[in-house]
Amino acid sequence: MKEKILVFDTTLRDGEQSPGASLNVQEKVEIARQLEKLGVDIIEAGFPASSPLQFEAVERVSAESGAVVAALSRAVEGDITSAWKALQHARKPRIHTFISTSDIHILGKFAADRYGRTLEEKRRTILKMAVDAVAFAKTLAPDIEFSAEDAGRTDPGYLAEIVEAVIAAGATTVNIPDTTGYTWPSEFGRKIADLRSRVGNIDQAVISVHCHNDLGLAVANTLSALENGARQAECSVNGIGERAGNASLEEIVMALKVRSDLHNFETGVTTEEIFKTSRMVSSFTGIIVQPNKAIVGENAFSHESGIHQDGMLKNRQTYEVMTPESVGVPKTSIVLGRHSGKHGLKARLESLGYALADGDLESVYRRFMEIADKKKEVYDDDLRFLMGDELSSPSSAFTLDYLHINSGTASIPTATVRILHRDSVFEESATGDGPVDACFRAIERALGITSMVSSYTVRSATAGREALGEALVRIKDKNRTYSGRGVSTDIIEASARAYIQALGLRLEHEENNHNETTEHGV
Repeated sequence: MKEKILVFDTTLRDGEQSPGASLNVQEKVEIARQLEKLGVDIIEAGFPASSPLQFEAVERVSAESGAVVAALSRAVEGDITSAWKALQHARKPRIHTFISTSDIHILGKFAADRYGRTLEEKRRTILKMAVDAVAFAKTLAPDIEFSAEDAGRTDPGYLAEIVEAVIAAGATTVNIPDTTGYTWPSEFGRKIADLRSRVGNIDQAVISVHCHNDLGLAVANTLSALENGARQAECSVNGIGERAGNASLEEIVMALKVRSDLHNFETGVTTEEIFKTSRMVSSFTGIIVQPNKAIVGENAFSHESGIHQDGMLKNRQTYEVMTPESVGVPKTSIVLGRHSGKHGLKARLESLGYALADGDLESVYRRFMEIADKKKEVYDDDLRFLMGDELSSPSSAFTLDYLHINSGTASIPTATVRILHRDSVFEESATGDGPVDACFRAIERALGITSMVSSYTVRSATAGREALGEALVRIKDKNRTYSGRGVSTDIIEASARAYIQALGLRLEHEENNHNETTEHGV
């Protein structure tokens, strides 16, 4: 049998304390509903004594939730009474009271002489306040959690003394917070192990940990604590919270799930709901999830490197230790960009319905890399237009090898082009009324041909600031019309490609007519 790790979610309390992350009552209720679907054990709904809105939020969540609902309070009677009033309709209420225990906090927050003149006197006062708070809370509710604020920096002997005293007073859960994210994982693990050996009645309460991420060690500290006897992990969705945030719920849960070979723990979290919960919290708080965030970041299941894509296509376990579906992400994303290889491109094209021979793949890949060098990511729409561009280009078409444009409000637009055709190279420069006109004139000079442009249109072929632009150029010669199409992130380049393609069709037609005339002796 695996041991159950209780997941205490503090997104609605500590998470909401992230700068700019304030939630209204209805948003808190919606997130609480989703947290219940996610399967967390305890929902810390807020700090009722701090404001009427916080009180209402805790009250609303308490009335609706089937999970344990916790309300935070300082170790003072007024806060505890307020917490109980907000929780009284909860099916499973928990009063969560706290007080500072580190010397730094005691000397800073309890500096007034009424708490004692010496550090030792102040410690005695804090101990009594903690015991009195827990004892009073116990008269209101059976489930009481006590937190020793800044336990990470608290003297081990004093911490053990206060923990033993609050358990004797009725605390059912004792929380050991690394409030400032200061401790090292092995150090924090030893702190939990030390408490288990020092505190005689520790078996009468659940040991909880609440780790902050100031040094990026919140999840590591939490896991170390679990290995050393803690059985409740306090965390938040997306790791949001004060300063650098809290231990991330999704990282703790998935670390335990993926590395179940190293321990005998399990949680009650439905992991397939993780991604949906993450997106809801991000949307309501306005805090964007960083792309490289573990588990729920946009890049968590994305692969751009050609080597990684090739490995993934052969066996997804080569570069993924969990499936995206296991956390509610629809699928792995093969991101096409400048680091992608031919295998990744071919696989994506095949998924879009394009079957290419190896010879065709080479030319498409070259064109793909031209686009990838100009865009951070090549999308499916880009590929569709790329394939249309490749497939509609005549086999003997002229190729734009180089294009340079000089244009501005205080200069004459100038274009220089280099065009390849079979074994020939054509290069010229020209000025014009604008960059496109200059480009067309340079092309005409390079090829020694002029034409009448009967139609010229441009449009955005794909979405976004780095969208592909499509240019369509129609030229007329005598009674015939020739059309060219160009696609590029640079609309002037797209225009040049379209014009060159149209001229190439015209010259090809003229060459064919000349050959037919010669063959027939006319």
